[in-house]
Amino acid sequence: MQFDKQPINITAQIALLKGRGLLFKDETKSAHYLTNISYYRLRAYTYPFQENSNPDHPFIDQIHFEDIIDLYVFDRKLRMLAFDAIEKIEIALRTKIIYHFALTYGSHWHENGSLYINKNRFIKDISQLYEEIDRSTETFIKHYISKYTNPEYPASWMSLEVASMGLLSKLFSNLKNGSEKKSVYTDFGVRDYKILESWLHSICHVRNICAHHGRLWNRRLTAMPMMPRNPIYPFLNSTSINLNKIYATFSCMTYILNNISPGNNFNHSLKELLKSCPLVNIKEMGFPKDWEQEPLWQ
Repeated sequence: MQFDKQPINITAQIALLKGRGLLFKDETKSAHYLTNISYYRLRAYTYPFQENSNPDHPFIDQIHFEDIIDLYVFDRKLRMLAFDAIEKIEIALRTKIIYHFALTYGSHWHENGSLYINKNRFIKDISQLYEEIDRSTETFIKHYISKYTNPEYPASWMSLEVASMGLLSKLFSNLKNGSEKKSVYTDFGVRDYKILESWLHSICHVRNICAHHGRLWNRRLTAMPMMPRNPIYPFLNSTSINLNKIYATFSCMTYILNNISPGNNFNHSLKELLKSCPLVNIKEMGFPKDWEQEPLWQ
């Protein structure tokens, strides 16, 4: 099938939306929004309110353009909230991995292939780490390279500081399950390394969405966290939830934050944000009816 859609100007975009039943309070202001937020990007936020099986995509309910912008802003704030929480998790993960393994295996333990399960994965991941180090402009990396010649690359507490969370997660999942790895995942409040690895995979997925300004609020996630059967601390009474929706990953993030950052405001900030946009259907985010009564969210 040949693609034959042609670009249209802002005036035509507004006319098209009006023809589909979208209401406008201020078309001049709406036009300004459309010059800075593309029509196609906003389509992801109008989609839930349209009859998409109809080729004309008519709006089902009385929705204003301004409501769509409110939803867009809500999603942006949700990404910022999630990104801030993930930063704390990423830094804690990096710190704990380096600490526990370096104390046992020395400064350059991360280059020791015998500590990893899959040698081919190790070679690929360590090569990627070297590439990230070579690209780094961090002062401590430059200082090491200018002062030392052996080993060629910096110690783990320098090298892994420039590793992306995705790479850090991959390195961790490939490490053999010894006492050092156990120390890391128990520090995060879980009894099984597979649980933490699945959580990190899901959190990295959410981080990438946030970093690329993607839609988060009602997204179906492709990296899903496993639910722990016997968590060390209060988690969820009911784990019969949609694992591909953001509530599941947010629950895992909250659990981790409660352990590494007691008194954090993620829980409170999320609740306040959800109240700020009436158009948000939290069911689409995977939140069950009585989610606030769960021990985790108290």
